[in-house]
Amino acid sequence: MSSMVPLKEEILSIVNERQQITYNELSDMSFGRGIPEIDLKGALSELEANKLIASRNSGGILTYYILQNSDYLRRVLIIEDDKNINKLMALSIGKGFEIGQIYDGGEAIEAVRIAKPDLVILDLMLPNKDGLDICQTIKSDPKTSNTIVILISAMDPTSNRFKGLKYGADYYIKKPFDPNELRTLVTIFLKKKGKRFDPLIDLPDEERISNEIERSIREQQDEYVIGTLAMEGLGAYARRFGERNAVIILRLISQLLQDSIKQDGSNLFAGFLNGDEFVVAGKRDEVEAAISEIKKEFAAVMPFILQDAGYKIIETSIDGLFESKEVPKLSLVYEESDKDKIKERRSEILKSKGSNASDVGSYTYDELRKLFGRDDLDIRITRDSNGVRLHVGKTMEDNDKKEIKG
Repeated sequence: MSSMVPLKEEILSIVNERQQITYNELSDMSFGRGIPEIDLKGALSELEANKLIASRNSGGILTYYILQNSDYLRRVLIIEDDKNINKLMALSIGKGFEIGQIYDGGEAIEAVRIAKPDLVILDLMLPNKDGLDICQTIKSDPKTSNTIVILISAMDPTSNRFKGLKYGADYYIKKPFDPNELRTLVTIFLKKKGKRFDPLIDLPDEERISNEIERSIREQQDEYVIGTLAMEGLGAYARRFGERNAVIILRLISQLLQDSIKQDGSNLFAGFLNGDEFVVAGKRDEVEAAISEIKKEFAAVMPFILQDAGYKIIETSIDGLFESKEVPKLSLVYEESDKDKIKERRSEILKSKGSNASDVGSYTYDELRKLFGRDDLDIRITRDSNGVRLHVGKTMEDNDKKEIKG
């Protein structure tokens, strides 16, 4: 970073060019140019205060996003019957938005149609009409379907998170909520430059996963592990119930992972391999605790997934349904990776690319899957201007397979 250009302007230029960049990447750039970390943090803090950038801890990685300038004031509608919480939500979002507030679920749909908000913050427990019904109505109406919906509730999230995602909610926050998290989500959803923010796809990408793999190789301690969390059976599930429903399952796992990582003191890393697997890394005890909790929560929500698919689970056990082969079995499987095998596959990939060990760069998603020994694809995720798409089958060109917008 040149001393002739003010630090804030140069950082802003870098973030603008990349559209999003991690703190570690900025820190490495600054260190290489002899800029003290305290100056970097100060510049980033000022840029955030001036609403030129926003930061979010996603997948255990602090990422900065460039915000777009617009003369159009984004509209946010808060639907929460508790007046004190409604007020706290409005204060949490802060200035820079046109905020509307209503307190009765029965008034919500008409208010959305009249105000045409860009984003709705929606409580689930409301008088006269509950939040899930409101969410489903908003997302099923072509005139309001592009409205971003953030659900916030103190209710048991076991079934409500799944149902919210099923009805099209963009995010689910448990009460008591973190005001900073709410403000950050609203800001990034509405002002992020470039492609619309997506909590699934915007988990650390191939570049960040590549960096984490290199870090795991450098770590000598046995307690630092890296592995994959796979949703096995998702391909069969997608063929049976549709690709859109399979995307909902992936979004559910993504949010469960992100909730685990947000816990105080957690140093976990999570990334998405653009298929039916996630990467999880960190100290072994923290990884094992997080995986155990995620599996427990997913097992609790599984009955509701089956109910949604039209299966009665009262008369038989879930295992009984699976054993009858009537329902494609979904199971979360975590596999810790052998670092020596990663090194072997890494050498093969670098050799095929004509690269040496000091010139790793960023792996492609296909190369990342090979590193983890999970390159036998049955599910692939892509993203275009129309949103997230899930493809079933080992080849994208298989004309017998379908693709449906997620």
